[in-house]
Amino acid sequence: MGKFVYAMNVSLDLRIEQVPEDNGAGEWVRIDEELHREANARTRELAMIAHGRVMYEVMEEYWPRSREDESLPDFMREYGEIWTAIPKVLVSRTRQTADHNTRIIGGDDAIEQLAVLRAETEGTIAVGGAALATQLLRAGLLDELLLTTHPAILGFGRPLFDDYDLPIDLELLDQQLFGSGVTMNRYAILKEAG
Repeated sequence: MGKFVYAMNVSLDLRIEQVPEDNGAGEWVRIDEELHREANARTRELAMIAHGRVMYEVMEEYWPRSREDESLPDFMREYGEIWTAIPKVLVSRTRQTADHNTRIIGGDDAIEQLAVLRAETEGTIAVGGAALATQLLRAGLLDELLLTTHPAILGFGRPLFDDYDLPIDLELLDQQLFGSGVTMNRYAILKEAG
């Protein structure tokens, strides 16, 4: 069985956006070559990526075109190749089509469909998007968090989870520090017994 891992850039106060639709890519985010190469390596090892519609459309707009953009550094063009090729699931009620090795799951039973997908998949399924991650967390299907924490306190903005106010017990699985001051922390979400 696979595992769902919510991977997200966050501030020290667990914000993922300072302003609407910066999608973890605002001026507060410090993504340098070292961090990008680590993200490339981790993404290459995934079995699949599950995106909510908003996150998918942000990725779809940029990464397929980046592969051919000679003005970008090689590690960014490489990520474009990795993202475009990897199998993806788009969770959406409104999209009917998607390219770049993407299938669509939608409707009232989308979370149940994702549970089946998780059971049938070997390896890690990255989760992109706060709304989708929150739904998976509520359903007891989110297994891990991979938080890339940037040394900034935003004070306001979108939180890591949408409209979720219950305690979450975590176990630190590994931690990595980058020269930019960014840390990458991987946590298991501890399930309640019974």
